[in-house]
Amino acid sequence: MKRSRFTEEQIIGVLREAEAGAKTADLARRHGVSEATLYNWKAKYGGLEVSEAKRLRALEDENGRLKRLLADAMLDNAGLKDLLFKKMVTPAAKREAVAHLQALLDVSERRACRVIAADRTVIRYQSCRGDDEVLREKLHALAHQRRRFGYRRLHILLRRDGIAINRKKTQRLYREEGLTVRRRKGRKRPVGARAPAPVVALPNQRWSLDFVHDQLASGRRFRVLNVVDDVTRECLAAVPDTSICGKRVVRELTYLIAVRGKPGMIVSDNGTELTSNAVLEWCGTAKIDWHYTAPGKPTQNAFVESFNGRMRDELLNETLFTSLDHAREKIAAWAWDYNTRRPHSSLGYSTPAAFAAELKKQGAASLRIARGYATQPLASPAHMGKNNAEALIKTG
Repeated sequence: MKRSRFTEEQIIGVLREAEAGAKTADLARRHGVSEATLYNWKAKYGGLEVSEAKRLRALEDENGRLKRLLADAMLDNAGLKDLLFKKMVTPAAKREAVAHLQALLDVSERRACRVIAADRTVIRYQSCRGDDEVLREKLHALAHQRRRFGYRRLHILLRRDGIAINRKKTQRLYREEGLTVRRRKGRKRPVGARAPAPVVALPNQRWSLDFVHDQLASGRRFRVLNVVDDVTRECLAAVPDTSICGKRVVRELTYLIAVRGKPGMIVSDNGTELTSNAVLEWCGTAKIDWHYTAPGKPTQNAFVESFNGRMRDELLNETLFTSLDHAREKIAAWAWDYNTRRPHSSLGYSTPAAFAAELKKQGAASLRIARGYATQPLASPAHMGKNNAEALIKTG
């Protein structure tokens, strides 16, 4: 809007001269305006005093300022409505929101930052971090090879390969690459009192047995007999077959004892194969204490149950077995990898074989001194006793 050469006071003075009797043509010529301008002034300011004209001008200025504020507020609200369902928490999200507002509303960067309450230094920041392309490819390769491993175990594998990397960086790259392992839903379990955890002492003092089931591509079912050392977490045996009876269990245990020595205790559930006459007769002959867990209490045999879960999650659910020989080959390879390559969280992310070698190196006496173990048996008294009613009540 073109600004007038005359103020309100000057215009009212000219109109007062016209009211005093001066001719319109003379006033127009004297002040350098047209007669039409004088008539417009008279229509707008006729009958006003100077104070009233000043107040009118102030009201017009205030009205214009309010209109501008209202227009700005409506523009800001329109931009915020467009960003209503977008999370603006991270710096990257805020940069994206500012660029969106600048393109949508044609506003400045300062204005867009004020709308979303963002600091301009955050918007203008340029990252100097490298892309880590080689490291990302290595992480992808390991995650593809170990599909059920999380970032912690993948971090251990990267460090084994000689890559100096911080755990938090591994976690960030793991998350950015979308390698998060989908958690499989398990059945609901009742929460109640559990038996006290056994006091670990030395390897080969307690073995745990259990069966895990699967089927071939043809639909034929087979089962795997798993034997685990509760101290070193080693998989001592993983025997797959279509049928495993009590005599087969005895034969496999006899072979293991010939290789590793006699265990102090064997723990299992009350399955028909493990309570057969062949097993009971063998226990008496070999003089081995065989402990049966209470019915419906798998937590009393937690080590082998945890091993079964790892086997199902990392092998059985990920592999389609074409034949029984194929299943034996894959299970044997996985058991070897579990003992010698896979990091175990309960062992400080060491492998079971390395942990067992360290225990053998230290010896029984130095192990008790280093870890503060007392000369107590491996299992709690409730576990080591006979399967009478009192012992089963104590174990939950």
